[in-house]
Amino acid sequence: MTENPRDRDGEGRARNARPRDGLGRPLPYGATGVERQPEGVVRSPAETVREAQALLDAGKPFHAHEVFEDAWKSGPEEERALWRGMAQLAVGLTHAARGNTAGGARLLLRGAGGIAPYRDPHGLDIGGLVAWARELAARVDASEDTAGGGTVRGVDAAREAPRLT
Repeated sequence: MTENPRDRDGEGRARNARPRDGLGRPLPYGATGVERQPEGVVRSPAETVREAQALLDAGKPFHAHEVFEDAWKSGPEEERALWRGMAQLAVGLTHAARGNTAGGARLLLRGAGGIAPYRDPHGLDIGGLVAWARELAARVDASEDTAGGGTVRGVDAAREAPRLT
């Protein structure tokens, strides 16, 4: 009987140690990947926004989504929907950059809807982010319609990165 090749932590939860590229896609074992964000880090809102912006600017929206996810899971209850929406925007950009236009558009719109009720908390430009997400969602969704069944190229994640503040 062969052992299960999946990586597990000390508590038996799956932890995939495969290296990943800047968009979070797994690479072959032994390949050089992008350093992953540590999980479960508690940051101040300002640190969250600053770190996520740097990752977005570097074309690493998958990693930015992990920063937002930490804020979502560790933040106060009244801000969980805000940080979840921000994570959805980042993962929507991730999917759009990977060429998954339908999934990217859907997540961008879901994230925009999640953050829309907020009024610029922590210096976030909610109106600008909602407009950015809706515009990008419309653009990537339209690119799928013109693909004609061929391979859909993703957007450039760094060039499309939003300004958070």
